[in-house]
Amino acid sequence: MSDAAKTSHSDSDIEAKSYRDLHRPASQFRCRTDYLDHELQIMKPRRFGLNLPLRDFRFELEDLVPALAGTLGIIAMYSAVMMSWAEGLTAAWDHINLGKDFAIEVSRVEMLIPAFLFCILASGIVNPKANLAGNHGPMIPLIGTIALAGAHPLALAILIGVFGLLLSFFKGGSKLVNLTSEGTAGGLLIFLGLTGTMSQINAIQDWAVGLQSPSIAAGSMGYVGLVVLGITISLYALLAKLNKRWLAIPVCAFTGLAVALTFGAGFDIEFVTEPGLPNLNPAYWWGNTEQGWMLGLPNAEHFIASLPFAILAVAMWSPDFLGHRIFQELNYPKKTEKVLMDVDDTMTMCSVRQMVGTAIGGGNITSSWGTYMIPAAIAKRPIPAGSILLGLLVILIAILGFPMDIAVWPPVMRVALLVGVSLPLLEAGMQMVKDCKDSQAAGICIFGSAIVNPVLAWALTMLLDNNGLIGDKERAKRLSFVDKIIIPVSVLVICLAAMLAVGMLEGQYGIQAWL
Repeated sequence: MSDAAKTSHSDSDIEAKSYRDLHRPASQFRCRTDYLDHELQIMKPRRFGLNLPLRDFRFELEDLVPALAGTLGIIAMYSAVMMSWAEGLTAAWDHINLGKDFAIEVSRVEMLIPAFLFCILASGIVNPKANLAGNHGPMIPLIGTIALAGAHPLALAILIGVFGLLLSFFKGGSKLVNLTSEGTAGGLLIFLGLTGTMSQINAIQDWAVGLQSPSIAAGSMGYVGLVVLGITISLYALLAKLNKRWLAIPVCAFTGLAVALTFGAGFDIEFVTEPGLPNLNPAYWWGNTEQGWMLGLPNAEHFIASLPFAILAVAMWSPDFLGHRIFQELNYPKKTEKVLMDVDDTMTMCSVRQMVGTAIGGGNITSSWGTYMIPAAIAKRPIPAGSILLGLLVILIAILGFPMDIAVWPPVMRVALLVGVSLPLLEAGMQMVKDCKDSQAAGICIFGSAIVNPVLAWALTMLLDNNGLIGDKERAKRLSFVDKIIIPVSVLVICLAAMLAVGMLEGQYGIQAWL
């Protein structure tokens, strides 16, 4: 029998047999990578069905990596979001006075119920093709503006959920992903990776410079940041050389913690979060203006004020989802299309999670969970097992409380984001720019991102690229009029209108939001 016939026969067997029938022990493979590749190739996730451990997927040691990374990232992001809401609403309303205690309590609400419903049940069991719904990082700098504009967190969540469900129903997300060339996507990833890297480095240095040595009067400990960064990069390079980059987050984060403590920076940790459960009664948070958010239920004016911000948030989803999907494609082997995240299903998940999470008392603005997906792709693991582990970790930490104080400590959190998200994004973007045609689109996307912001730059570059004005002219000839003009122009106009409405194009917001 020829090799082609053998391959065809093998492919037909894979189609006919179940995951449980095709699974083989790791000991039968030449190396761990071959085993993980085989697992990805034989999985057959059930969309909106029942996916069970052993029958449809397995838990592996590598699943702990994205689970830990996602937990660290979401603690930091949720805390930042809730503090931004607390500060913005306190400034916007005379009767509101919200502080750190409020922010921690709301963060724990967001971590408990949504983690069970959407990490464990939804992405872990019901639809493993939908990436987890995490945090919309680029919207954090806008939260103060959203509050001052008179918006209401619950009104904003309802609008984001409705717009997101409409986009996913009409398959708008996957369409936009397919219309984005490799050059445009590569430029977007390079910009996000570079600015994210600089942001984490600056944050670590600012933290270290702000430390005062207890043994030296008014003595700064700025050198601690340099040592942490130096050891982190050395470890990351070593892991990459050993083909163990999937271990970067736990190894580097733990090392950052150990190095900082060794050099005497431990006095900077503040343990303020006590064990227990937050108030899980939605009526407490939204019932009246004397408790919870102190805003009561939203009215028509709240919805009007929230409208442009909701449009902007959903408009930002596509490039965010695109980056996560591409990261899977770059790290997974061939014939793994069945386990790649479905962009439209992920939009559905984010939309429902947005409304449910805020209705129970939360305030997160959600998007595809990058601090989970990127490490999962590097570790060559599909969504479900790590998603379940992450949900359990998040629930445990939300109940214990004090691990949140360690996870947000700069030598831990910033190092985890640096090696788990920013550097891999930068590397992936550079891999996608393969020739001169790709570099044209990538260069325009990076230039536009630096001047304005990545979302508008992506929309503009997609329009230019799809019409052959930059990039691959042969590709433009294969696209229809709708794909070349109607869709890209509509996306550009919507993004531009939403940004103008919220004042996002004033000053240097585009750069600062992503730093």
